[in-house]
Amino acid sequence: MIKETVTMSHKELDRLHIIQESLNRHITQEQAAARIGISIRQVKRLVQRYRNEGPSGLVSRRRGKRPNNSFSTEFRATVISLLKGRYADFGPTLACEKLREIHGLCLSIETLRKWMVEEGIWRERRRKFARIYQRRMRRPSYGELIQIDGSPHDWF
Repeated sequence: MIKETVTMSHKELDRLHIIQESLNRHITQEQAAARIGISIRQVKRLVQRYRNEGPSGLVSRRRGKRPNNSFSTEFRATVISLLKGRYADFGPTLACEKLREIHGLCLSIETLRKWMVEEGIWRERRRKFARIYQRRMRRPSYGELIQIDGSPHDWF
C-alpha cells in the first residue's frame, strides 16, 4: 500500500475532523455546517469529496496557484519602467494619479506603493507617534477650572 503525505492547514484539519464526525454520525451535517461556517450544501460536497478522494479531497485546490485578481508580470514590468523613467521622483499617490490620467493604468495606491518599495524607488517611512499628554485631575465641582488670560479687561 502506498502512503501519501498530505499537507493541511489548521483550518483544513478542523474541517477534516468535523467531516469525519459527521460521517461517523456523531453530529449532523447541519451541525457540521454551523461549526465550519459554511452552507449545508457545501458540507455535502465536502463529504462527497472526502468519500471519493480521502483527506486530500479537503485540501484547497487553489494552493500553489496565482490569485485570479493578481496583476500579470508584464503589467508590473510596464508600470515599474514608467515609474523609473518618468515618475522617479513621485510619491505613490501622485504616481498613481498620473498613471491613471495619462496612461490609463488603473491600480490601487497601496499596490503601487508596495511595488515601489520592492524596487527601491520609495522608502517606507516610520509613523510619527502621537504625543502623550498628562491627564488633568478631575475637579470636584463643575466650573472650577477657569481659564485666565492675560488681558487687562474685566471679563468676569
